[in-house]
Amino acid sequence: MPSYSEERKQQILNKLLPPSNMTVAEVSRIEGIGLQTLYNWRDKAKQQGRPVPGSKPTSEHWSAEAKFATVLETASLNEAELSEYCRAKGLFVDQVKAWKADALRGFMSSREQELEAKRQRQADHKEIKQLKGELRRKEKALAETAALLVLRKKLNALWENDNEDD
Repeated sequence: MPSYSEERKQQILNKLLPPSNMTVAEVSRIEGIGLQTLYNWRDKAKQQGRPVPGSKPTSEHWSAEAKFATVLETASLNEAELSEYCRAKGLFVDQVKAWKADALRGFMSSREQELEAKRQRQADHKEIKQLKGELRRKEKALAETAALLVLRKKLNALWENDNEDD
């Protein structure tokens, strides 16, 4: 079984990234490397936090780790370098900036997170209360409708009995 240097592995994995966007099967055929070997390399690169494509087709569906790794890689880049990086990886500058903002939001103080959670709980409680009230009204209407149907059935049965007696 041949062994490959880390540089060679990275070159091969780069074929999976934009602009090439080759599939694992295509790279396997071209390079003569087993599919499972390529999947293992890709999974190992993901675990190390490097942005590599997964089973999701677009960058918006990347894992949180891959997005965070991209944010870290681009943190020290200026606008021109960031644009170049995004072109090489098949990303948009706005995507990377949004991922950075999401990451920064993750570092909100615990007090801010607690307040946000409290507001969300209050909104959820209000919605639950409203839905419960609506459910009670609908259950009452359903019970009333069922009672009316039973009464109508009994009335029809009485009318039929009266008609037979005549």
